[in-house]
Amino acid sequence: MKILDISRELFASQVYPGDTIPSRVARAEMDKDGYRLSDVTLCAHNGTHVDAPSHFVPDGQDVSQIALEKCMGEVVVLPCKENITEKMLLPILLKYKPERILFKGSGYLTEEAARVLVKAKIQLVGTELLSIGHAEFSKPVHEILLGAEVVVIENLDLSAVAPGKYLLVALPLKWGRVEGAPCRAVLLPCNIL
Repeated sequence: MKILDISRELFASQVYPGDTIPSRVARAEMDKDGYRLSDVTLCAHNGTHVDAPSHFVPDGQDVSQIALEKCMGEVVVLPCKENITEKMLLPILLKYKPERILFKGSGYLTEEAARVLVKAKIQLVGTELLSIGHAEFSKPVHEILLGAEVVVIENLDLSAVAPGKYLLVALPLKWGRVEGAPCRAVLLPCNIL
C-alpha cells in the first residue's frame, strides 16, 4: 500500500510571519553521552498543523478535544489556483458530496465559501497555504469554520498528490489547553476499505 506523506518537515517549513521559528537544542549527544536527547521550541502553528476552535472562538474546544473521527476518513483533493468562492464550490459539493476537502494550490478560502462549507456539513478543510484565509479575511474565515467546529489543517504539502479521492489520516498532538498542534498527515488509496 502506498502512503503519501502530505506533511511538511517542521524545521524546514515556512513560518507564518510573527510566529516562533522552531528550533532544536541538543541536551545529550551520541558521541558524548551515548544517546540523543533534544529540546524543541516551536509555535503550535509551525509546520503542518491543525487549528482547534479555541484558536479564534472564545470557550472553543482545545486541540485535545477535537473529535478524531473528523481527522480520518475519505477526503477529496481539489486543485485551486485562485481564491475559492461559492460558485466554484457548489458543483464540487454536488458531485462528490465530501465530508473532508483539501485544497491544492494557491487559492485562499473566501468568507462566502467558508459559509458554504459549513452549510454542507464539511468536517475538515485543509490547505497548502500558511493560512486558510488571506490576510484581512483570515480572521472571519477562521471564525466561520472553527465556530462550526470544522477542523482546519494548514501548511500541507500536496505537491506530489493528484486531485481525486483518498483516505486521510491527520491526527494532531494531544495538547490540552492549546489552540493548535502539529500533525503528521497522510493519504492512503481510497480502495483499501
